[in-house]
Amino acid sequence: MARDHRPVALCPEARGRVDASRRAIDAIAAAGDQAPAVYGINTGFGALAETRIHERDVRALQRNLVRSHACGVGPDLGEAEVRAMMVLRAQVIALGFSGVRAEVIDALMGMINAGVHPRIPAQGSVGASGDLAPLAHLALVLIGEGEATLAGEKLSGGAALSKAGLAPIELAAKEGLALINGTQYMTALGALALVDAANLATVADIAGAMSLEALKGSKKPFDDRLMAVRPHPGQAACAGNLRLLLRESEIMESHVNCSKVQDPYSLRCMPQVHGATRDALAWATEVVAREINSVTDNPTVFLRDDGGADLISGGNFHGQPVALAMDLAAIAVAELANISERRVEQLVNPMLSSGLTPFLAPDSGLHSGFMIAQVASASLVSENKVLCHPSSVDSIPSSAGREDHVSMGSIGARKLGQVIANVRASLAIELCTAAAGVDQRRPLRASKGVMAALGAVREVVGEMLEDRPLYLDIAAAGRLIERRSLIAAVEAQVGELR
Repeated sequence: MARDHRPVALCPEARGRVDASRRAIDAIAAAGDQAPAVYGINTGFGALAETRIHERDVRALQRNLVRSHACGVGPDLGEAEVRAMMVLRAQVIALGFSGVRAEVIDALMGMINAGVHPRIPAQGSVGASGDLAPLAHLALVLIGEGEATLAGEKLSGGAALSKAGLAPIELAAKEGLALINGTQYMTALGALALVDAANLATVADIAGAMSLEALKGSKKPFDDRLMAVRPHPGQAACAGNLRLLLRESEIMESHVNCSKVQDPYSLRCMPQVHGATRDALAWATEVVAREINSVTDNPTVFLRDDGGADLISGGNFHGQPVALAMDLAAIAVAELANISERRVEQLVNPMLSSGLTPFLAPDSGLHSGFMIAQVASASLVSENKVLCHPSSVDSIPSSAGREDHVSMGSIGARKLGQVIANVRASLAIELCTAAAGVDQRRPLRASKGVMAALGAVREVVGEMLEDRPLYLDIAAAGRLIERRSLIAAVEAQVGELR
């Protein structure tokens, strides 16, 4: 839905749960100033939770909450990230524990389906009492304020709604709080990033197989018997991919009886390194999947069998589970670039590259070939080391000490996206260099899988016959990765990869 713009709708069963939950809030609102104090309905927020709000000000309280919390800074989120946030916030409310009118969900879904995308700055959340600032920018457009884009045009929130044939809503009791209290910023960014990371894990196997062929490496370390005696699932998956990718190789047959005993770790240990990344990403994906289907609002409405309801204030908005997952995912995916850069070094270094020309240049000395491509990969790897410092180990108290431990999961999610972009570029560099190495092994042909990968790369990156600016080649190979075209081309020849 976030990337392919599929429409969204609320099923009748969910609408029934939402309506029942709302009746509990309406009962409190109807009691007016005689109702007991309930956080966020007739009280202030955060450190102002003990401040009682009069009945006449309940609606203004929700509007003021959204306005006051919309203090994001930094670059704007992309369209896919904004749409993911909108879908996930609608999902939380639709679970029926928030006490929000169905009209609010309808308004949010109307914006999603019409392509009205709030402008949401990327920075400003500490990921504890919900991703307050980013979600407030989302909610602003629902009430006809803030800014949004529609069909690529930047408009005020009210103008975007009007142009799309939609109307702003007036928030009732608790609804402003229900829109901004939760982890949907970090979860949205994390979910999209983890999809991309899983793609990169498979691309790393393909790029590694290409490098192995170019360097005349061995496929023996990927034997399924070796995997069986150390049964990590990611390791087995990677080794299985490599066995598929390396079948029927003339290059490999040409050096069966060579004197080399073992390959460098960056070739031999691909299942162990790529596989550990896969296992870490699998755990992070489980955490995010649970979070997507969790109630992260506060207070939470629980209906009783006697027709009443209990409103319980708790801490489900705290982002610690997602924060830890984001930090681990960043560390895990960064390792794909760490080992990839070492394979690039093997390819370009004439002391290591088993007969390939220095720096894979067509006429070394006159041409520099891929010398600086390796430098660029090293730069990205170094940058990732900084980005992989865990955000979740930090906490700065907020709201006058009431919110005295925060997750910083929003920062972790942003950093994960940056790490993924760097890893994609590093793998693009390996694809370009490995393709040049496989070309130099002609007339010997690589395996069917590697030749399929080489063909996909050569459709967008020409063979290097003389020095040229490589930034265009790296960008083209990056798009090949991002669009999953490389994986599709290889799977068409060898079958489905894991």
